[in-house]
Amino acid sequence: MTFDDVRTIALAWPEVEDGTSYGTRALKVRKKLLVRLKEDGDSLVMPGVPQDERDMLVERARQVFYFTDHYRDYPMVLIRLSKAKRPDVEPLLRRHWRTLASKTAVSISEKS
Repeated sequence: MTFDDVRTIALAWPEVEDGTSYGTRALKVRKKLLVRLKEDGDSLVMPGVPQDERDMLVERARQVFYFTDHYRDYPMVLIRLSKAKRPDVEPLLRRHWRTLASKTAVSISEKS
């Protein structure tokens, strides 16, 4: 996958827009961070992943999911886009979008 693939998925949902975060490409929902590209250009910073789930993802697919000491205490996981497939990314992305989007936007999305 690439960031453009992630962007295509997310921009199909209401309230998602392009943005930047820490000088890198990002997607936001109502001005809040949905996801961002890490400075290496290949890693996706995916918020909204509890630490126990993150640990399970890393254990299951170390080549796709990882975290660094910097992210150790935060509910997020890093995803190597060059190793990831859509089923690795989309459920996490959609779940986080649902926490940021308005109830109306979520409702509209579920009807389509």
